[in-house]
Amino acid sequence: MISPEGYYEEHLKGKSAEQIMTAIRGLKQEIGHLKNTMEHPEYAPMMHPSESTRLCCTRLYLERAKEALAEAGGTYIPSRVELKVAAFEESIPAICKVAFSIGGFFGGYETRTYTLDELLHMDIEHSVILKPTNFHIEPNCPISKDEFLEGLRELHIGEWRTRYDLRRFGYMVCDGTQWELEFYFSNGHKPVKIYGDNAYPYNFRKFQELLGIEPFDEEDEDE
Repeated sequence: MISPEGYYEEHLKGKSAEQIMTAIRGLKQEIGHLKNTMEHPEYAPMMHPSESTRLCCTRLYLERAKEALAEAGGTYIPSRVELKVAAFEESIPAICKVAFSIGGFFGGYETRTYTLDELLHMDIEHSVILKPTNFHIEPNCPISKDEFLEGLRELHIGEWRTRYDLRRFGYMVCDGTQWELEFYFSNGHKPVKIYGDNAYPYNFRKFQELLGIEPFDEEDEDE
């Protein structure tokens, strides 16, 4: 993959605002295609560079293309979805609680609740274990409040779908694993809720790692 400036030199330099806008639409479509590829239940990284690497680079190309559009006298008008994503990203510092539940009918559900004030606190409960495990994450622990929020920012969770379901790919699974993620804010932003039924965002493994949860499968993710 080339650098953002290399992309500009090869694909955008000297182009009109209309031509750059066409390139922007293409980059956005590529980002969507890469996400869909990685979220497919039968996805297995095969290409080099991997889809995750290509996604990272394409995001950088998109930002450079938006700059080039402005330099060419054009104006980028974000879509309603992009405005929603931007509002979430801007509200990350105002997150005051994150609740994440995952499990299944037979094994029960684990719920992790993170509350954020000056520090980061975590509470763990399990539906089949009556006594919860509560502990405080001290400032000298591996992850701090700031690191937690930065980790959320890097995951682009604002771009996640509201619901993930295998029926999107023509699959049907009974029981299995369900999960739910909720964000609460102190700045007036409405709570954000995301659900999943045997289906996950493309970077769900990284999200699990941020929460200190061991992924369900042992395959290494190429990042």
